[in-house]
Amino acid sequence: MSARCNTTATRQSCYKRNTITIVMSFTLANSALAAAAEPVQLPASTVTARMEHEDPKDVPISLSVISGEQLRTQRLDTLESALRNTSGVSVNSSGGPNDFNVLIRGVGSLYQMSMDDSSVAFNIDGVPVSSRSLGFGTLDVERIEVLKGPQGTLSGAIGQAGAVNITTRQPTRELEGYVRGEVGQEGQFLTEGAIGGPISDSLSGRLAVRRAGYDSWIDNDQTNHPITKPRNEAYRGSLLWDLNDDTHVLVSAERQKTERATNSLVLRPYGSDPSLDLTPGLFDDNYKTTERYTLKIDHDFANSRLTSTTATSTADFEGLIAYDSKLMGALYGTPSEFWVVDKSFERSWSQDLHLSSLPDSDVFWVAGLAASRNERSYDTPRNTYGTSGAKYRDFTTTTYAGYGEVTFPLTERLKLTTGYRHSWDRKTYDGQYFSGSSAVQDSRKLTDDYGTGRVALSYALTPQTNVYVQLARGYKSGGFNDYASQITDSEPYKAAVSKAAELGFKSETEDRRGSLNGALFFTRVHDDHLLGYDAATFATNAFNADTRTRGAELEGSWRFDYGLTLAASATYLDAKITSGVQGIQAGDVAAGNRTPDVPRWSGNFNASWKHPLGTFASLGETTLNTSLNYHLVGERAADPQNHFNLDNYEKLDLRAGLDSKYGEVYAFADNLLNQTYDTYGFYSDPVAYGAPARRRTLGVGYTYQF
Repeated sequence: MSARCNTTATRQSCYKRNTITIVMSFTLANSALAAAAEPVQLPASTVTARMEHEDPKDVPISLSVISGEQLRTQRLDTLESALRNTSGVSVNSSGGPNDFNVLIRGVGSLYQMSMDDSSVAFNIDGVPVSSRSLGFGTLDVERIEVLKGPQGTLSGAIGQAGAVNITTRQPTRELEGYVRGEVGQEGQFLTEGAIGGPISDSLSGRLAVRRAGYDSWIDNDQTNHPITKPRNEAYRGSLLWDLNDDTHVLVSAERQKTERATNSLVLRPYGSDPSLDLTPGLFDDNYKTTERYTLKIDHDFANSRLTSTTATSTADFEGLIAYDSKLMGALYGTPSEFWVVDKSFERSWSQDLHLSSLPDSDVFWVAGLAASRNERSYDTPRNTYGTSGAKYRDFTTTTYAGYGEVTFPLTERLKLTTGYRHSWDRKTYDGQYFSGSSAVQDSRKLTDDYGTGRVALSYALTPQTNVYVQLARGYKSGGFNDYASQITDSEPYKAAVSKAAELGFKSETEDRRGSLNGALFFTRVHDDHLLGYDAATFATNAFNADTRTRGAELEGSWRFDYGLTLAASATYLDAKITSGVQGIQAGDVAAGNRTPDVPRWSGNFNASWKHPLGTFASLGETTLNTSLNYHLVGERAADPQNHFNLDNYEKLDLRAGLDSKYGEVYAFADNLLNQTYDTYGFYSDPVAYGAPARRRTLGVGYTYQF
């Protein structure tokens, strides 16, 4: 941000001025270009939020959709970057492959206390995965759907704040695929490709691979080189067997591995060149490997569809987290580094069996049963001083659930949607804490059963415009603190219960070139989850606090005849902690504090243009492809205590390419405004630290599709 926008008052002025500029640009472009547009009937878009293809305006759920084309042209190469680019979604991450906290509309854990946190449900091709998977690459993804508000009546996954459904590209009966490569500043590189098509008359397959990496933008004072150079590789293979017209079997296997990634703990203020003072090579052995295997069977009866999804997955993680000598000097007055190693192994099984209506049925309905079991460890075997303070923790979570939802017409225009889910949870925990050569044991268990659901009314004002109202109850089960350092830290925390109300509308033009959606919403959460951490003693405690969120959101898009598409979204959130919490090592939480990581205002604007340039010699038909994306995030509190705020920021990304029969060559600029902004912030009296995001980088790429 320029020097003119440094003070708080001036930042607010700049914030408003930039917001007005976006709105004016969108409005003027619409007014100037709409007159030139000739009537063209565009193809209908569909979503699978309810496990079948539907028109987005007919789904009585507020949702945002990120297409595979958007992921590619906006270079949203991880789930984290895709969600950070979504208005109304907040992500707290310190850079490690196992450390993510997600809030939708200001609702979610104030700080996650466990890897089984169910604030937001994540599903890949209908299979529940941990929210700690945000580091996954968006390899060969068809679309991402962000469902807002309590979820759990449509599938085996449950999310108190919402759900994120990732749909990968499936095998087809035609040979198709692509290759893509990129290089950029700060060691950025990416190579990926996919190929799929028929293998026999009834069997199709698809294979996708990726390898990517970058150099950390945080340097090591001892070497004047990046503190680490993370690498990522991913593989996915799928086979689709069409037994007959009514029965289809899909088998898929996926593996992703991240190496040398680490959590960044940088003393604030960062300065123009953020750095750490650490022993070189500390993060060379960091890794996270995930594997997922899925069997999905669909069978169509005369009036219904039976779907069985069976999956198993593993996640193996080891990460060294380091406090450099500058941070330790500020905390303790002793400039010597301290590091700790965390290790985790997780194995999950899940089974979902549901019966649903067929597409285009007059009445939508689904009824299903789900079961899952998760076994995991979270250990701290050693630190700078050896193994005398080792901690070993084992957890299991077993869940059974029955769920269902139905939408049926009350009149020609009025529809009622009602859904219910009942879940049964059983959790166990075993801990072993060493102090020198002696150890203490701890063992606990927790059981719970609970109901969640929603009821909604939708009314078709016109064939192109629907309005709806929804009431929902969400639930986030209690559990055990993954980060306990002693027996007293392992007291189970209580479940969180939410009540949500929403009033919204969805509209599209008759020719489908334009759409406009909006919603007003209100949510109360009783006993939300809060992790208390003291950087001075490394002690952790689990607490509960009540929260309240209210807000509004608006998003729209317009597609012009000559290749120009404009899209914009804006979200206003008033999110507060409504009950005080005392006894947290990092400081008491006062009632009325702002919910951390939640800005009052956030927004996104995108302009993409595909302009034919004509025929050029051996290149054949050529097209200019451009995409400009502007993302705005307002000021937000860094922690539940509201010790300090993270500044608002603007992120402008640009991509321009020339497409011909030989593929597309393009250039890109990320963070073109060269903004310095935080991915998270933490406070330990009197010290503040966090992680800066990467500043401006430039690069080039090539892609070829067939």
